[in-house]
Amino acid sequence: MHKKLIPAQDCPRLIEKFNASAEKVEFNSKKNSLYFYNSEVKIGQIRLPIHWKSPDDMSQNRLEDTNYILLIIRSGIAAVGYFENGDNMDHKVFRAYMVRKKQGKSQIKHLNTKGKSRAGSRVRLAETLEFFENINSRLTKYINEFRVDKIGISYATTLVPYLFGSKVSTPFQKDDPRIFKIPTHISHPTYDSLLEVNDFLLKATVQYVDSLATLLDVPNDNSDKEEDLEDW
Repeated sequence: MHKKLIPAQDCPRLIEKFNASAEKVEFNSKKNSLYFYNSEVKIGQIRLPIHWKSPDDMSQNRLEDTNYILLIIRSGIAAVGYFENGDNMDHKVFRAYMVRKKQGKSQIKHLNTKGKSRAGSRVRLAETLEFFENINSRLTKYINEFRVDKIGISYATTLVPYLFGSKVSTPFQKDDPRIFKIPTHISHPTYDSLLEVNDFLLKATVQYVDSLATLLDVPNDNSDKEEDLEDW
């Protein structure tokens, strides 16, 4: 399939065209995506913008009605931000000494294989624990001060026990219905990458077979970024 990003305002027209070309349409609310089929074969897919809650009722899809948090964590660095009306209102980038220099491996991966050892490892472990405590403190601040409708996350599964097992509790559960996986790869969490992810989520990702290509008469926006888009 081909992939491209389109502005949110082009979604209603494109959904109407895809609906007319498909025999069956399914909406996955967890992934906020529409799937279009002919003879049980997927011919198209639209990952809707972050502020869309319904593909049918546009009154539910107002950007000003959606507040959200974006959280991106990699070993030793994390970026978290709170957004209103599509704009970043507050953010924080956290860093920690978590990577073993010679091996290039995080302290978490080292603990999973060999356990604690020397003083350097103890320092990295202490910084790792503080790293997640600081992240959860910032998340708690957002949850307590603002209405949060959605929580976009991007982190490896190996980090989950440290985030949700921190001394400072995560202000939401793993199965919180507001949580969704950010459907694009982010290699290095920074403030700039947080803004890039936000820009990506405010648009829609369209996937389509050749036969639907003529329906996409909208401006081509970042269509070369196929390798960064996960198959939602």
